[in-house]
Amino acid sequence: MDRDEVDRALARLGEEHEAIETSLLALQDHAGRRLLEGAELTGVTKDRWASTEQAITLLWGYFDAYTAALRSASELRARRRWPNRDDLVELTERLRGASVTVAGSAAHPEPSLTGPAKLSERFTLEALVGRMNQLYARSLDMVVAADSVWSALPARIDLLSAELQRTRSLAHSVGVRPGEHPAGDDLESITHELVTLRSQVVSDPLAFWTPAGLSSAPGGGRPDTERYDRAARALEDIRREIEAVLAVRQDSEERLVRLRDVLSRADRTLTEARAARGEVLAKIAASEVPAVSGPPTVLQERLATAAEYRRHAQWHRLSPLLESLEREAEDELLRARESLTAVTAPLAVRAELRGRLDAYKAKVARHGMAEDPFLIERYDAARRMLWSAPCDLRVAEQAVLRYQQAAAEVLVPRQSGPRDGTAGRGDS
Repeated sequence: MDRDEVDRALARLGEEHEAIETSLLALQDHAGRRLLEGAELTGVTKDRWASTEQAITLLWGYFDAYTAALRSASELRARRRWPNRDDLVELTERLRGASVTVAGSAAHPEPSLTGPAKLSERFTLEALVGRMNQLYARSLDMVVAADSVWSALPARIDLLSAELQRTRSLAHSVGVRPGEHPAGDDLESITHELVTLRSQVVSDPLAFWTPAGLSSAPGGGRPDTERYDRAARALEDIRREIEAVLAVRQDSEERLVRLRDVLSRADRTLTEARAARGEVLAKIAASEVPAVSGPPTVLQERLATAAEYRRHAQWHRLSPLLESLEREAEDELLRARESLTAVTAPLAVRAELRGRLDAYKAKVARHGMAEDPFLIERYDAARRMLWSAPCDLRVAEQAVLRYQQAAAEVLVPRQSGPRDGTAGRGDS
């Protein structure tokens, strides 16, 4: 190396020395490293930190050796403004050759970090910088990963635990307690999970770290929040359930009143259907009338149970009971209405036949044929059948059809006559 090459090499190595020193001091002051030093670690974090501590110690040993070698080379260069050949040969050896000796006993390296333990190692300055960069990146990766987990999870777990305590108090106020309600048991399970999770996160943060697959930068990855997220979702589900129970407490009386009204309407409808069935059996012959069920006594008993739950503030039991009662009461009212419709169907048919018969009679009267003896006979026959009891609907329908046919036969010639006025006048 000539003088200029030596000066450039010393300048570059000096800049690297300053950058390495800054990085090592930053690592020394890193909040994650200080936390790791003071924490009672377990699991993978304990093993990784033991290795990282030795790597950091080795880093400082390497850096001290690098500093001493660089200082020695700088002092040699400073002896003369114009170094002679012997100075340049020695400077070349120090700056480019394996001139740096690091005592193994000073660093106590692990075999996993630097290979089998040696009494000493020799490096070029460039190789020593590469080794320090490797150890620094590995150490920083571990420290940043642990710090990231500690920064992300414990605070979130504490917030979720506070929300859990509020939910437990609210649940207790509405009767949701462990051993009495599934949600109470779930709250106890989530409480135990959060306590366990926080303890594990604090003592073994790297167990909750997911490295980035393609990232080589120190600290590349993210905290694994799967267990936390699962507990948060479970708590949210329970919170919604508790809110539903609270809503029951607020509007339970109104809902019970509505339920009583729906069941009362269903009962009245069934009573009407039973009365209508008796009327149909008395007034309509040769007709099958469906049976009518009795009042919904089972629903009435469950409604009484719901009222009892409300009196004793058992909201967690009242909530699901009210929901099922509301569905079943509406179904019962619908069945009662369908039963009434089915029972009164023969009366509706009779009413339709009566209406049809009177409509044709009115039509015949408008055309001046009300006194036609044949039509009167057919009308009276149909009317006797429709207004007698019991009424045979099949026979009565046939009688109405015969009257319609007779009316049509009489009315068609009279309706066609006026359309052909000349022919009508000729006939007359």
